[in-house]
Amino acid sequence: MLTKKQLDLLEFINKRVARDGVPPSFDEMKEALDLRSKSGIHRLITALEERGFIRRLAHRARAIEIVKLPDTLAAKQPGFRPVVIDGDVPDAPTPSDAMPVQTADAVDLDLMGRIAAGVPIQEINDVPPRVTVPGAMLSGSGKHYALEVKGDSMIDAGINHGDVVVIRETSSAENGDIVVAQVEGYEATLKRFKRKGESIILEAANPAYEPRILPVGDVKVQGRLVGLIRTY
Repeated sequence: MLTKKQLDLLEFINKRVARDGVPPSFDEMKEALDLRSKSGIHRLITALEERGFIRRLAHRARAIEIVKLPDTLAAKQPGFRPVVIDGDVPDAPTPSDAMPVQTADAVDLDLMGRIAAGVPIQEINDVPPRVTVPGAMLSGSGKHYALEVKGDSMIDAGINHGDVVVIRETSSAENGDIVVAQVEGYEATLKRFKRKGESIILEAANPAYEPRILPVGDVKVQGRLVGLIRTY
């Protein structure tokens, strides 16, 4: 059983994806439901996830999977099937594969999706392709994954649009680390991490982008950059 607000949010997300192919932003959700803050949207999304109506996808920028609809909504659209709510660039090309590294110590990693070096964008596929990287590139024995970079906000750190970055999964970071940061539980971005008091600063490596200063609780580190692959 869903509350009216939970049902309203699920219907709003579903309609926007059906109409535009992209999800509404948190600000748009807040405005549509006439809420005062985005924290109310966070609570509603968490409640929908706990009840099995949606699923947030890890390591993917701004992606939610609609698992099911209640009868009152499903009846409005015959033939409903679970869909993935993509991010901000639905028409961006998807790499089919990456050139394998010719080395005796090579490791296959999941190419989990695209990571924003600029603005939040979409995941690649439900079933991720694989990319082969040198074993020496991996840091320690933790889990690693790969992401394709979209955007130019990290160019002064030598990270260009179209590069594939290798990420070691971790929830901690030191000042100056380049990390995959999840912001407000919804979007993900690749930025340089700094902590100052009770604030987190996510810095671009491009003077065209202003640093983002956020409360500690709004930022979750999902991984740290350990390698980069570039195809010419």
